[in-house]
Amino acid sequence: VQLVESGGGLVQAGGSLRLSCAASGRTLSTYAMGWFRQAPGKDRLFVAGMRWSGISTYYADSVKGRFTISRDNAKNTVYLQMNSLNPEDTAVYYCAAQKYGGGSRSSTWGAWGQGTQVTVSS
Repeated sequence: VQLVESGGGLVQAGGSLRLSCAASGRTLSTYAMGWFRQAPGKDRLFVAGMRWSGISTYYADSVKGRFTISRDNAKNTVYLQMNSLNPEDTAVYYCAAQKYGGGSRSSTWGAWGQGTQVTVSS
């Protein structure tokens, strides 16, 4: 499966952005989907995930209550709605997919997008 992220940009603290991840090559209905982020000089960290069934979602504590992951199987697209952004959210955001799998460790995800930059100004 090939993944392409979009929707990143520059936003002021307190603002919102919605990231999109369009998939091709496979339908997402049997894939767990996730979002990770990587700030300069830091490791790639888990942000949000959705089980392949689409029923269960899970989040990093740092974004819980502010970010929401969702999917539209008809469009083969996954979204990350980000609200109440703060400068600590500045990073390159990556979409990830794994058939039936998932989890909070980047090593368990097999397919990645190229990333989209999110910059939050104070």
